[in-house]
Amino acid sequence: MKRTILAFATATALAVSGCAANANSSGAAKEDAGDTLVAAYSEGGKTLDPAEANDVTSDTFVTAAYDQLVTYGRTEVNGKSQAKTDEIKPMLAESWQANAASTSYTFKLRTDAKFQDGTAVDADAVVKSFDHIKASSSASFLYKMAGIAKVTKVDEHTVRIDLTAPNHLFLQILPMYSFSIVDMDQVAKNGGVKWLATNTAGSGPYKLTKWDPSTEATMARNDAYWGDKPKLRQVDVKFIAEASNRVQLLRKGEVGLALEVPPKDVQSLKSADGVVIDSRASNKILFFAMNNKIKPFDDPRVRQAVSYAIPYDKLLNDVMKGEASPMKSAVASSTPGFTDAGYTYTHDLDKARALLAQAGLSKGFSFDFTLGSGFDDWNDDAVLIQAELAKIGVKMNIKKMARPQFLEALDTRQVQSYITRWTSFVNDPGYHLGLLLTSQGSSNYANFSDPVVDKSWQQAATEPDAAKRNKLYGVAQQEINTKAPWAYLYEYNIVVAHRAGLDGYTSYPDGIVRFFQLSVTK
Repeated sequence: MKRTILAFATATALAVSGCAANANSSGAAKEDAGDTLVAAYSEGGKTLDPAEANDVTSDTFVTAAYDQLVTYGRTEVNGKSQAKTDEIKPMLAESWQANAASTSYTFKLRTDAKFQDGTAVDADAVVKSFDHIKASSSASFLYKMAGIAKVTKVDEHTVRIDLTAPNHLFLQILPMYSFSIVDMDQVAKNGGVKWLATNTAGSGPYKLTKWDPSTEATMARNDAYWGDKPKLRQVDVKFIAEASNRVQLLRKGEVGLALEVPPKDVQSLKSADGVVIDSRASNKILFFAMNNKIKPFDDPRVRQAVSYAIPYDKLLNDVMKGEASPMKSAVASSTPGFTDAGYTYTHDLDKARALLAQAGLSKGFSFDFTLGSGFDDWNDDAVLIQAELAKIGVKMNIKKMARPQFLEALDTRQVQSYITRWTSFVNDPGYHLGLLLTSQGSSNYANFSDPVVDKSWQQAATEPDAAKRNKLYGVAQQEINTKAPWAYLYEYNIVVAHRAGLDGYTSYPDGIVRFFQLSVTK
């Protein structure tokens, strides 16, 4: 990759005044742009608070600016690097030990790690960070899922975490960006957690020196980082909503990396000069959710009828152009413990009509479908599904909504139906089902509630034997597949497009690009 095509001519390193990294600041210190990468993202993110972040852009900045106690291992599959989320490696904690009952873990912190303002990362910082996670509106659910009862300082560089019971998810959840260690003293000095939404106070490999969610962000290498120094001095992230514009900039070499590449462009980009397409199967899923508390979707027969009306082959072939695979359970097929038991759905309009008749809706019905903006495949899917439902007398009223408002609407849990995607950052059924499909799940926007699912999930959470655990998860999946709170659309490939010469990319289930792992061949 030529150094000049990796950055816009105007790229600069932005200086930051004060101790903490202020993402809204600007600077004027001009440097050689040779080690600068320009990336194109579809949206600008919503928050920089690690405990509240839940979109890929926000998550990316948090991952760059913060460290966690532990991190995931990496492995190579078919010559490509990918995360191994069941292998836990040291990060801020250099070692840890569990008691015999696996209900208490003692973490020894490394002594050379410092926050970006020079303050040492110590046990007090860890305890305060976990208090922040526990009190948050988003990551608090993960705190409970991990089974954390208490976090205690043992000495300056030792922390003990006690659990409510043995929990196989605990160590797999800790590497998530939500469990970042934050300089909460710095946060307090600046007025509290609201400040953290637009500023960073971490110990990570990059400083976020500029963040304008409507246009762009800049990350500058933390040259005082305690770990391996990032090879890229600066990363400029441009927020470009229109996918065709991201693709065009990549073709021209004006950006070095692009996400959210539409399937229709993947094939042509594979033959484009100087462009590399990295496409891999993933556990990212897309589903058509029906609100189980709003008629007529409170009747499982209606939900099943919709599932039989989905034109699955058209979605995979005409929309996704082969960059996705069939989805046949509530969890992705690559997830340990996956089963398609109870899944019987094919494109069968006769079965759909029969189920509607059984539900007393032989003449069909009308419903509202909310379509969030930003993703071409969602639009195409909605049109195809609308056409098939019309054939069985069902009128689907598509109501388009800008993505920020769409996400806010989902939070109300009052949306009648919608399409959305999900990636389980921990590739485990307990994590996935707990968030999405248990009665108390923080992302259960379709209001699905089933005692069989809840009981199976709760029993599995404390079951130490993996085979027995997966059997319980299988019971839950079969119940979900039968009750059909969602119509399963497909499992995405994760596609990252970049210019030739960009090395070091590792695929993670969360879809986050770890820029500190990347390098440029000069």
